Amino acid sequence: MRLVSLLPSATEIVYALGLGDDLVGVTFECDEPAVARSSKTVVVGGRDTSGMTPAEIDDYVRTQMAAGGDLYTLHADALAELAPDLILTQDLCRVCALPSGHVGEALTHLGCRADVLSLDPYSLADVLATFVEVAAATSVPERGRDLVAGLEKRLTEVAAAVAGRPRPRVAVVEWVDPPFTGGHWVPDLITAAGGEAVAARPGKRSVQVSWAELTAARPEIVLVTPCGYHLDGAVRQAEAVLPHFPDAQVWAIDGDGLVVRPGPRLIDGVEAIASVLHPAVFPATHPGVARVG
Repeated sequence: MRLVSLLPSATEIVYALGLGDDLVGVTFECDEPAVARSSKTVVVGGRDTSGMTPAEIDDYVRTQMAAGGDLYTLHADALAELAPDLILTQDLCRVCALPSGHVGEALTHLGCRADVLSLDPYSLADVLATFVEVAAATSVPERGRDLVAGLEKRLTEVAAAVAGRPRPRVAVVEWVDPPFTGGHWVPDLITAAGGEAVAARPGKRSVQVSWAELTAARPEIVLVTPCGYHLDGAVRQAEAVLPHFPDAQVWAIDGDGLVVRPGPRLIDGVEAIASVLHPAVFPATHPGVARVG
């Protein structure tokens, strides 16, 4: 089966299922594993925002969406040449990837008969279910079940380690200028790691909030997990968050690697957050996190 992934998280799922050799197309953002972008055809492009501030990126996104524009460009001819059997995409967030409707329209225009599977999880349980869904769609259902069983075992081990311990109040900042609170599956990660998610929207879209709303939640720990950034970028943004939380610990987390992409590494994210919330139980701080204040 020839697979095309229009999501970085879907690319990670494909490789976790041992289907990397079947993957023929990816996006310009598919950086895990590194071999994906270097050895596959890139069929989705987008603006390079690496030199922009969070406020500039937010303004660009809002302007594009208000004008009905797209944040991503589908290289339709390249996609057609790949002759995929299955395309993995999403409808969860227009800021994160091409909606499946755009993909379907392109396939109709090209006369391409590929199946399209939209992955739209809102909770951690939903995320795990997508692994089974992709495995079933690619005719390796047992791999999906095995993958989820292994990840659930790790979650059970974390739960047992933090059982009965005080749960610190944790606020997640998914974007810093303007501030957005943690939504979708992110509050589930906090709960699984032994914390109490505050000022959060479990199972719902992340929304813009004020700093006053976040501070009013009285977090003991603030996790800065910016979408589109790894740890170095998260550290820079967390430094800007520090003045708003003089009485809380502020930590930066590799957002793309551990928190915001709904792939198998979310369980790494739970383990990383647990090392922040319960250092007495997990004395070795995870390499994907760094205390800023």
